[in-house]
Amino acid sequence: MTWEAWLTIAVVLAVIIGLARNAASPTTLLFGALGVLMTATALTGSDQLLAPAEAVAGFGNPGLVTVGLLFVVVAGLVRTGALAIISEPIVGRPRRLLSAQLRLLPPVSGLSAFLNNTPVVAMFLPVVSDLAKRTRLPASRLFLPLSYASIFGGMCTLIGTSTNLVVAGLIQGEPAVAPVALFDLAWVGVPVALLGLAYILVASPRLLPDNRAALDIDADPRRYTAEVVVDPDGPLVGRSIEQAGLRHLPGLFLAEIERDGQVLPAVAPSERLQAGDRLVFAGVVESVVDLQRMRGLQPATDQVHKLQGRRDQRCMVEAVVSNECPLVGSSIRAGRFRSEYNAAVVAVARGGRRLSGKIGDIVLQAGDTLLLETHPSFLQRQRNGRDFFLVSQVEDSAPRRHDKAWIALGLLTAMVAAAASGVLTMLNAALLAAGGMVLTGCTSSAEARRHVDWSVLLVIGAALGVGQAMANSGAATTLADALVSAAGGRPWLVLLAVFAVTSLFTEMITNNAAAVLVFPVALSAAQGLGVNPTPFMICLMIAASASFSSPLGYQTNLMVFGPGGYRFADYLRFGLPLNLLTMAVAVTIAPLVWPF
Repeated sequence: MTWEAWLTIAVVLAVIIGLARNAASPTTLLFGALGVLMTATALTGSDQLLAPAEAVAGFGNPGLVTVGLLFVVVAGLVRTGALAIISEPIVGRPRRLLSAQLRLLPPVSGLSAFLNNTPVVAMFLPVVSDLAKRTRLPASRLFLPLSYASIFGGMCTLIGTSTNLVVAGLIQGEPAVAPVALFDLAWVGVPVALLGLAYILVASPRLLPDNRAALDIDADPRRYTAEVVVDPDGPLVGRSIEQAGLRHLPGLFLAEIERDGQVLPAVAPSERLQAGDRLVFAGVVESVVDLQRMRGLQPATDQVHKLQGRRDQRCMVEAVVSNECPLVGSSIRAGRFRSEYNAAVVAVARGGRRLSGKIGDIVLQAGDTLLLETHPSFLQRQRNGRDFFLVSQVEDSAPRRHDKAWIALGLLTAMVAAAASGVLTMLNAALLAAGGMVLTGCTSSAEARRHVDWSVLLVIGAALGVGQAMANSGAATTLADALVSAAGGRPWLVLLAVFAVTSLFTEMITNNAAAVLVFPVALSAAQGLGVNPTPFMICLMIAASASFSSPLGYQTNLMVFGPGGYRFADYLRFGLPLNLLTMAVAVTIAPLVWPF
C-alpha cells in the first residue's frame, strides 16, 4: 500500500479508538480527522488523499441534506400533534420494555421495507423520546433498536435503502448478471429481520446500557395544581381514564373530576370521560405541560382564549409571585391577572400540596409558583420587574396546533407517495414537504431551525469526507483484494470474504461507499471462479446495509447516538453479534436460492 493508504487507515483507526474511549465527541474526532488528511494533502501535494473540495463535499450530499429537511418535516408533525395521531395506534401505552419493543420495532421494520430508513427513524425519534418519558423506560434500550429495526426492513426489498438501488444500478451495466427484482432480497432479508428482532428482544436488557434519566419526580417541591376540560369534539370523549393515557403520566395524578357540578374524587381507571368534564391534576411542570398539549383536552380557564396574539406564538413561563406583587391577597379572577399581565394562569404550585377549588378562585400568596401561558415578551417585561421572582421559560412548551394536524399528515403522505413511486427523489419530496410545513403554519421557520439536530448533520458530513479519503488513497480497494484472495478458490469462502469485507467497510466508510468499492471485487471474484454472480450481489447488498457495530456506518445509527447517550462500545457489544448473525444467514441462504 502507498503511504497515503497507511495514513488514512491510521486516521480512521484513531477515530474509532477515540470513539471507543469516549475521548471526545464524534464531531470533534471526525473534524480532527478531516483536518489531518487535508493538511497532509496540502503539505505533500498528493492527489490520493483529500482535497479541500472533497472534504466538504459530504455536507452537500443529497442524503445529508435530506436528513436535515426531514427534521423540519418532523417539527411540523410534532408541532401540530400529528405525530401522536400516527404513533398512538402503533405504540399504545406499554408498561414494560418487552411490550414497548414488540409494539414499536415490527412496524418500523415494515415501514422501512418500502420507505427510506432515514425518514422512518426521524419520524419515530420524538415518539420514542416521549414513550420513554411517559413510561420511565430506558430510552437507551429503545433508540438503538429503533435504528436496527429500520435497517432490517431496508434489507427486505430493492427500494428499502439507497444502497440496494445503487447496487441494482451497477448490475444493470453488467449483462452477465441477472437483474434483481423488487422482492428478491426478501429471501435473505426476512429471515435476517425475524432473527434480528428476536435477538433485540432477548439481548437488549442485558447488552444495552440503562441510561434512564434520574427524574427525581417525587423530590420536586413544585407540585402544580392544574385544570383541563375534555373537548366535546375531541377524541377522548367516551374513553376510560386508562385508555386516554391519563393514568400513567410521570409525576402527575388525576385528583378529581368535576361533572355537572358534582365532584368525583378517587377516580377509577375505568371511569369514562364525558364532554365538558373538568379534570384536576397535581404534578410536576414537565407533565403539566404535556397535559396542555394532549389532543382532546383544553385549558379549563377561558382566559387562555382571551390573550392577545396567536396561540401558536405563545409559550409556557414559570414565575414565582413576589411579596411586592399587587395581586397578593386577591384571587386570580378578581385580580384580573390576564388583563394585568397578558398571561393566563394554567397551574399553581404552593408548598408541594394540592390546592382546592378552581384555578381562578385561588388567592395568590407570596412564594406561589405560577405556570403561565403567555407571549415570550412577558419574559423581557417581568425579568427585571418586582412582581415576580425567577421568571423562566419552559423549554418546548408552545401549544400544539391541533387544527393543522391533518394538513401535516397530508404533507407527510404526499412526501412518502412521491418518493416511493419514483415521481420525485427523496430529497425533492422532503424539500417540498418541509417548505409546505412552514408555508401552511404547521411550524414556523424559527421552530424549524431549532428542531434540526445540527450535530447529527455535522457528523454525517465529516464521516462522508473520511470515507472519500479511504477511496482516494486506495486503502479500501487494497484491503478488499487482500481479504478475497485469502479465501482461495472456494466459492463459499470467497462469498464469506466478500460479505466480511463489505461489512467492515460499511462500519468505517458508510454503506453506499462500501457497496460501490466492493462491487467490482465481488463481480471479478465470481467471474474468476466461473460461478453465478447473483449470490455475491445479494450478499453485497445485505452486508452494505448490515451496519450494527459502529455509529459511523449508517446515518440512522448516528441519529440515535446522542439521544440514546451511547458510547462506541455500546454499538460494538450489542451490534457485533448481529453482524455475525446476518453474515451467517446471508451466506447460507443466498447460494441455496441462487446456486453457484
